Amino acid sequence: MEWTRREFLQAGAAGAAAAAGGPGERSKSPAASRPWKRAFGLNGFMSSAGKYKKDYPIWEVLEFARREGFDGIELVWGWPQGWQYPRPDDTERIDAIRRFYECYGLRIFSIQVGAGDAHQAGAETRERWLEEFARLAALCRRLGCEHVGLWPGGGLGAQSFDEAMAHLLDSLRKAGDIARREGLVASVEIEPPFIFNTPEHLLRIADGIDHPNVKTMFDPSHYDLMAGGKGHPEALLEKVGASRIGYVHLTDCDGTLRDGGTSKHLPCGEGHVDIRKCLEILWKGGFRGWIMIDAWEIPDAYHACRKGLEAIDGALKAFAGS
Repeated sequence: MEWTRREFLQAGAAGAAAAAGGPGERSKSPAASRPWKRAFGLNGFMSSAGKYKKDYPIWEVLEFARREGFDGIELVWGWPQGWQYPRPDDTERIDAIRRFYECYGLRIFSIQVGAGDAHQAGAETRERWLEEFARLAALCRRLGCEHVGLWPGGGLGAQSFDEAMAHLLDSLRKAGDIARREGLVASVEIEPPFIFNTPEHLLRIADGIDHPNVKTMFDPSHYDLMAGGKGHPEALLEKVGASRIGYVHLTDCDGTLRDGGTSKHLPCGEGHVDIRKCLEILWKGGFRGWIMIDAWEIPDAYHACRKGLEAIDGALKAFAGS
């Protein structure tokens, strides 16, 4: 949806007033006081808008987040209205972006970054990717992020799979040095359409990174598909270990691909995954951090976000009494 500068500023002012509280508004504890901070990704609203022709004005989305008690947002390239990540030296624009989200009591905790060139055969291609990652990591720091999400899609090219894996791990270690410099943790997610798409591949990545600032992503739908689509992603999560999870993309699934693409995402409780069990493994394994509701290509992104929030809060009440 297109909007004018006046509409953008009016929306931000409205969010600031709402964030100050008012009669009947739901109170929200500071995110720092929660062992799990709750977020959702703008990728869910982007994909729902594109696939199902929905209309999600950004200020409406953020007012929903404030009203429901979310703590943060993960940004995505290309939405809203073809939005692109600013340069890390564009301080005026970066400050305006932070203020806009802060008006709704939200922190930008992560942005999504492609990593398809991180494993390519050409050393120059991989070096250019690291240069771009360094630029985006600097942007993350200026936006106030704790994480950066990485997705190593892309083809194999003129190399063997083992060579591609070796190149990926080398690039991720170097990216880890950049992330450490910027005070970030990078979280790497692999999906069924990628060349890295099996439990063995996931464990090779988790075992091979060996860097405190690079971890893996837990997404129940992808773990489920990688493990045969039987509804037990928690078994693979236990093998990976909660200590090696950077942050979480939370979604349910039914063990199928959506329209031949990636793992079908469903609202929590509407698929065949035991979401509570997955969260219990994370809790008992010491995971404390960001859990992002991933509403990718779900028709009603608001509904998916509410169901995810209910799952997180219900689990926290059961495990921590909070």
